[in-house]
Amino acid sequence: MVPVLSAFYFGSVEHYRVLARHPKVIIDTGEHYERQSYRTRTRIVGPNGVQDLNVQIARDHGHKMPMHTVGLSTTETWPQQHLHAMRSAYGNTPWYIHYIDAIEEVLMRRHHRLIDLDLATMRLGMKWLGLTTEVVVSGTYVEVASEGTDRHMDLRTSFQPKKPLPPEVGPVPPYPQVFADRHGFQARMSIIDLVCNCGPQAKQVIRA
Repeated sequence: MVPVLSAFYFGSVEHYRVLARHPKVIIDTGEHYERQSYRTRTRIVGPNGVQDLNVQIARDHGHKMPMHTVGLSTTETWPQQHLHAMRSAYGNTPWYIHYIDAIEEVLMRRHHRLIDLDLATMRLGMKWLGLTTEVVVSGTYVEVASEGTDRHMDLRTSFQPKKPLPPEVGPVPPYPQVFADRHGFQARMSIIDLVCNCGPQAKQVIRA
């Protein structure tokens, strides 16, 4: 089964669990953009609890847009705001210094399209975890095959921040988090949360 995923901004730890468990995945950039999804959102744990970091896109005026056509807002300071939030959340973790330069570089790079940002952050997460999964980026909507040699696992509509995890996606087990004494363990966080808290051990957590 080849998972078919929507593009994602950095991605949750469960996204990388899917990548680690399959030799090949498809990222569909021909599907329509949806608000309040992983396409523009990643979630971290700061001193005040869980915080969503949302990418600002160019105004869509309510029109349906294929993901590969969605532009990024260049008039707002959301990249700087995201970096500030990450610093507040993970600046005192032992591994923050090992990852923040790469995070800053990808956020401050001038991406014109959302999909370019999403793919850059995904590849960064894969690099941190040493994943060699084949990622096929489809520019047209992927018609899902349920039979034959090209069977697909369609996670595009079921794998969403406000929905329970799809049964095909196993939860990542608890791992140390810097603010666990205040907020307890928070599941389904950004890959940034995992690597800043666990460093090289993140590879074992994803595969556990």
